This record gives sequence, C-alpha cells and structure tokens, in this order.
Amino acid sequence: MSQNFAGGCACGAIRFECNVDPVVALNCHCRDCQRASGGAYSPIVAFPKVSVQLAGEPRYHKVVGKNGKAIERGFCQSCGSQVTMKWERLADFFGLQAGCLDDPSLYKPAMDVFTASAQPWDHMDPNVQKHVGAPPI
Repeated sequence: MSQNFAGGCACGAIRFECNVDPVVALNCHCRDCQRASGGAYSPIVAFPKVSVQLAGEPRYHKVVGKNGKAIERGFCQSCGSQVTMKWERLADFFGLQAGCLDDPSLYKPAMDVFTASAQPWDHMDPNVQKHVGAPPI
C-alpha cells in the first residue's frame, strides 16, 4: 500500500501531495545541488509527474548541467523554500525536496549520486548505493 507523500514550503504558499510510491529517493551531491541547498547534498524523492498534485506556483531557476541537460529547481516566491525539481533528462518525473515533506521520516534514500563532488566533511551512509555520476534511471 502506498504512503501519502504530502508537504510544502515553509510559509504554506506551495503544497504538494502524491499517493503513489516514489520512483527513487536519492541524495544528490552535485555542486549545483550543494549550492541550491546550502548543504552537502539535496535529498530528493522522485515521482511520476502525473501523480503529483501541486498547489501554488513555484518560481523556477534553470541550470544546464555538464551533460547539456537542464535541471529546474522550484522555489516558493514568498518564503524562498526550495520545493520541487524538474529534469530535462527525466521529463516524466517530478522531484520533491525530502525536507519539505510533512513527515520527512518517509524519506528512505536508496542511493547517493554525483559522489565525485561529495564534500570530505559529508559522512555518507555506507549502506546506501553510491554512484560517481548520475543515477542509473
């Protein structure tokens, strides 16, 4: 039975809900995610795009990765929280920031990606798959 993944930004202007299991949950250690999150990585849970109901309008910031494909991060226009992600490479998926979940304990990362950019002070879980580059999805 699927969990209810619901959440939103800090001020409540953006809310999301999804009632299907995630396609993948991962920690992205790329430099773009480090800069956007202000931390060692971005914890992201990805769902089929058609399964996510989104209320509110994020403002998107687009970055083109080293592979030439765009990544768009959605931020609340009121409070600035990063809430969503869209990938040109994975156009059928929609990413949500795990920290924005109403119940963040639902987040169970299956892999660490772009570990080549991981910071030496970031102690990754040794029981989680590691990928030097992009996720194998």
